[in-house]
Amino acid sequence: MTSDDRGSSSVSMDEEPRSSHSRDEPLSAAKGRSKRKQLPLWQETILLLGVALVLAIVIKTFFVQAFYIPSESMEPGLILNDRILIQKVSYWGDGEPQRGDVVVFKDPGGWLPPIDSAGPTNPVAQVMAKVGLYPTGGHLVKRVIGVAGDTIECCDDQGRLVVNGQPLDEAAYVKRGGAKCNGPMPTNGACNEDWEVGPIPDGHIFVMGDNRSRSADSSQKMCQPDETECVPGDEFVPVDLVVGKVFVLLWPADRFRWNTRPATFEDVPDPSSS
Repeated sequence: MTSDDRGSSSVSMDEEPRSSHSRDEPLSAAKGRSKRKQLPLWQETILLLGVALVLAIVIKTFFVQAFYIPSESMEPGLILNDRILIQKVSYWGDGEPQRGDVVVFKDPGGWLPPIDSAGPTNPVAQVMAKVGLYPTGGHLVKRVIGVAGDTIECCDDQGRLVVNGQPLDEAAYVKRGGAKCNGPMPTNGACNEDWEVGPIPDGHIFVMGDNRSRSADSSQKMCQPDETECVPGDEFVPVDLVVGKVFVLLWPADRFRWNTRPATFEDVPDPSSS
């Protein structure tokens, strides 16, 4: 036997070398796995759109929603067609609207004319409204003046609203218009008679627009002495109808700002201590 014979081993013609087999098998398996993970572009697009839609619905339901200002009732701070964002986290669980909050709430019934309750008519806008990317109709935007248990009076000798005995300094955000005070009854707009409301029932709030002489709000729904068809209690908004609190003026961009609660409401005492 030669040295060449001793240094070699015989391999059957039917048997594939091990080194070749061990290299080829992982490669083919990896290629198979790679092919299974890749989706056609159109399928990936549908999947991404589906995820985005679910996220949008979740965000609208629990966190943030877009709305617009439907009238001039919140001037000068918020004007007609301003785009705003509301947040819902503050009212989770036992959280409820606080005095001074600017809130969006569903129409309690008859507060809005039909045209403002209709919402968007464009099909694309209707779809976007359902997922919170476009404002919906049938909602109002007002400022919370009183909460459960509060008593509100109009007005002191400076024309200021008084909540639980504490006058409100609203000069920074109220537009009186043709009124002589900050608490007109919009049926006459002249603030030429005093009024008092409360205590506010549990689970309700009393709201007013910042443009006091041009706002269809709680003060307009109060029963006046000479009214016969007025329903007492219609001036209060159920807390259950509140969608959320305005926290940012989003558009127009040149007026972008965060919305905060005025400091004057911090001085209002609780009803039990007033």
